Amino acid sequence: MTNLVRSNFQAHPFHLVSPSPWPILTCVSLFILTTSGVSTMHSFYFSNNIFFLGLITVIYSMCLWFRDIISEATYIGNHTLAVQRGINMGVMLFIVSEALFFLCIFWTFFHASLSPPVEMGAEWPPKGIESINPFELPLLNSILLLASGFTVTYAHHSVIQGNRKAALYGSILTILLAVAFTAFQGVEYTVSSFTISDSTFGSCFYFGTGFHGLHVIIGTAFIAVGLWRVLSYQLTENHHLGLESSILYWHFVDIVWLFLFISVYYWGS
Repeated sequence: MTNLVRSNFQAHPFHLVSPSPWPILTCVSLFILTTSGVSTMHSFYFSNNIFFLGLITVIYSMCLWFRDIISEATYIGNHTLAVQRGINMGVMLFIVSEALFFLCIFWTFFHASLSPPVEMGAEWPPKGIESINPFELPLLNSILLLASGFTVTYAHHSVIQGNRKAALYGSILTILLAVAFTAFQGVEYTVSSFTISDSTFGSCFYFGTGFHGLHVIIGTAFIAVGLWRVLSYQLTENHHLGLESSILYWHFVDIVWLFLFISVYYWGS
């Protein structure tokens, strides 16, 4: 019987990726999505249809790409300890880059709020803008998001202990809390008295909370994939890198929201 040990076939522990059509297809799809998105904002003819086509192709190509990665990790065994360390480092660097992105948003907010220009009446919030009460929907959203941080940590520790049932419950609760947060954020946008075009205040508010909301949606999808993999018996107490990465990302989303709540909702109002 042939001994199928990796060291018999290659002299290193790394994964040499096979040629794949999904990266280039994702790039083309993202290009279509962004250009049609900008065209939609300028009311170009048919840009709406092209935007949804771009969105569908992005989701389709990424799903197939992730399917291949899951197969390489779960069934082929390409994700050795060295590969896992590299992926962990990549996820951490990605989160650092995201943190710097939000730092730019906070920089803009504090630059405008600490020294409001004369054009905005030299006061913050500008005259005529009624800010959102931080102790209504924003406080409820804070409780929901912090609670989701506890439930996702519970799911993580359950996976480490080999308690599959508890991991499933923790992941499902996290997704439900995340969906509730997103829904309440949408309600908040609907009832707010100002828009993104209402001075720097509106721009900073919607840019910061909107991009955070986008990260919440991405994180929810990330955890949902982890839930599906737990459900499919693909993750073990020793090998659950995908779920661990989604949890790390979710904690980052939690921390950003705390900064948003304290600075934009509470102090900024």
